[in-house]
Amino acid sequence: MSTYQQTQQVWRNADAVCFDVDSTLIKEEGLDELASFHGVGEEVKAWTDKAMGGSVSFRESLTERLKIVKPSEKKLEEFIRTKLPTLTPGVSDLVCLLHARGCDVYLVSGGFREIIEPIASQLNIPTSHIYANSFIFKNGSYEGFDLNQPTSESHGKARVVQMLKDTKHYKNLVMIGDGVTDLEAFPPADAFIGFGGNKIRESVKKQAKWYVTNFELLTKCLQE
Repeated sequence: MSTYQQTQQVWRNADAVCFDVDSTLIKEEGLDELASFHGVGEEVKAWTDKAMGGSVSFRESLTERLKIVKPSEKKLEEFIRTKLPTLTPGVSDLVCLLHARGCDVYLVSGGFREIIEPIASQLNIPTSHIYANSFIFKNGSYEGFDLNQPTSESHGKARVVQMLKDTKHYKNLVMIGDGVTDLEAFPPADAFIGFGGNKIRESVKKQAKWYVTNFELLTKCLQE
């Protein structure tokens, strides 16, 4: 059996699926959009590409991007209220199908919980199934981000996946994402599916055993 076939087999028997959020579950990169909202979009996007391509550590990239943006609590609330992200076509149907099959769905992201919670709500994913970063504000001004969150550093998603396997005893946990930080989660994930429907990261495309550019393929595989 080829590694491609093995990945498909794990997918068909998945008891848990962890989705990346930015450029996977949604079409945008949340932090890039927040930066654009603050008028520093291009400067921040360059750092995002470095992080997702694996040329700098994720925490370094996150720190530098937020130094540039420095979102206030009030500005963040305005952004969340007015700039709703776009769900990637087909993902809503896929998540619905996974739930119907009794599969647990998690959002594991290097993005921020404050931005991700409304997305999870749209997909009926409980907030307890979100593993993401959190802003720290002091008197309404940006102070930093929570360094204790595993997703704030490289290999953090792998730590989340390992914790889920250890505590929930999943046998067929699948990680789906577009970036190097997602690929790093396999192992301990039982399978990794690279997603290039919004952004193709060549390093991920080369290394993924199964690489798709739309969610309909994944839905179809479960329905066969």
